[in-house]
Amino acid sequence: MSSQESINLTLKVWRQEGPKTRGRFETIPVEDVDCNMSFLEMLDAINEKLILEDQEPIEFDNDCREGICGTCGAMVNGIPHGHGKGMTICQLHMRAFNDGDTIVVEPFRARAFKVIKDLIVDRDALDKIIQAGGYISVNTGGTPDANAIPIAQETVEEAMDAAACIGCGACVASCPNASAMLFVSAKVSQLALLPQGRPEATRRVLAMLREMDSCGFGNCTNHRMCENACPKEVSITHIARFNREFLKAAFVAK
Repeated sequence: MSSQESINLTLKVWRQEGPKTRGRFETIPVEDVDCNMSFLEMLDAINEKLILEDQEPIEFDNDCREGICGTCGAMVNGIPHGHGKGMTICQLHMRAFNDGDTIVVEPFRARAFKVIKDLIVDRDALDKIIQAGGYISVNTGGTPDANAIPIAQETVEEAMDAAACIGCGACVASCPNASAMLFVSAKVSQLALLPQGRPEATRRVLAMLREMDSCGFGNCTNHRMCENACPKEVSITHIARFNREFLKAAFVAK
């Protein structure tokens, strides 16, 4: 980690005009990078320079820049969101790098994530999985009393841990099989743990698994790289719960 106020870097960034064109790495020397900048602020500064030089800016996804929205995912030196633990790329600061470093930045690699341009990938496949079953059906009306359905505190906390998933796709990008199992299991767990989600649990797990397969994601082989890459540190114990839910659903379906 750098203790300097500014550093000089070499950025090797993936440039690709669209999903049907061939991409390439472009080398960009970057001077006087403020170590207090976030990684995305550093890209902003590079883009300002490229625009002034009448060159194409680097396209990348971002929204909240607070580690909440999950849109800013990219590979930094082969690691989703960079080498910081429990953080997204917008929370990665340039003080984590040293003067003279070469930083390789590329989009998430997965068959289900097509590159739109440069570092931007299409993560609609994750939305399709949620649409397939990541909801509950309830009668609308007034807000129910918070204590109307007693739920153990431990259960609530575990459901909230699963619900912390921001759908960034880092688990997919880190998995050798490009599996979305950690994402899907988190969405299944957050509902299956609560009584409101139990009536549709059987249909939900089967529908989401079916959609995951149709989107082109791979199978889970317990490498646990997804857990290490997750910026919200979602546990793979949710995958175990997903498997149990699937077995129960498959038995009922018969």
